[in-house]
Amino acid sequence: MTHVEDELNSQPECWIRAAEEAGRHREALPDPGERVAVVGCGTSYFMAQAVAALREGSGRGETDAFAASEFPAGRSYDRVIALTRSGTTTEVLQLLAELKGRTRTTAVTADPGTPVMEAADDLVVLDYADERSVVQTRFATTALTLLRAHLGLHTGAAVTDARTALTSPLPQGLVECTQFTFLGRGWTVGLANEAGLKMREASLSWTEAYPAMEYRHGPISITTAGTATWMFGEAPDGLAEQVRATGGLWVGSGLDPLAELVRAQRLAVAVAASRGLDPDRPRHLTRSVILTP
Repeated sequence: MTHVEDELNSQPECWIRAAEEAGRHREALPDPGERVAVVGCGTSYFMAQAVAALREGSGRGETDAFAASEFPAGRSYDRVIALTRSGTTTEVLQLLAELKGRTRTTAVTADPGTPVMEAADDLVVLDYADERSVVQTRFATTALTLLRAHLGLHTGAAVTDARTALTSPLPQGLVECTQFTFLGRGWTVGLANEAGLKMREASLSWTEAYPAMEYRHGPISITTAGTATWMFGEAPDGLAEQVRATGGLWVGSGLDPLAELVRAQRLAVAVAASRGLDPDRPRHLTRSVILTP
């Protein structure tokens, strides 16, 4: 078993622990009404998108998401949350340094023994969700679970659905597809973006991701036999039928959308195996992007 398989299989237990510990981290996480930005790079940026949509959509306060390198320097926030598995990513550390003394910051990380420990004002450590694989799975979903629990939006059903996602067969013909499109709405747009990234990293697949209502505005034109369109959450009326009419494979879900991401992680590993690739060693990637001056 690869490291990434072992790590993605451990997600239900990690989620249970994160939800149980959410109350202990309350002081490090934003209060209702605060104006908040959530930042990250790569996978963490897509989790930031999901967190921002969840928080603002649930009425807890205005919340934005940015790639750490694209944070708007002139904008004012009560708190900035940085998601960083390694605690060493250059763009995140540079941003935290720029915000020091003028905006309160919280880092959610897997490794406190890194520069982020001194860079952020508050620290949330999910060391039990750290990973050996370059490809992120459990840290990303565990960080999102922690923040869902902080918002009062996590339930045990997500854990149950994650176990189902780990054990139920993937849809027939999905592994053999040559192109994959992932769709979301609201907070699940971030999950769709992350599913596409997992497929690119682990299996070198051609993938795209869009807000579901945007799919009709051009992207559906590439859908045909041998392509798959995967919806995270409830699909817009009529979209599944339109995709099937193209000859493409439609993948819907009745699972919690975060559990659906676990299924997409499994697909990435399965496609990698079918192509003779090692998902623990993705091409041109390292665990953390550290830029030298």
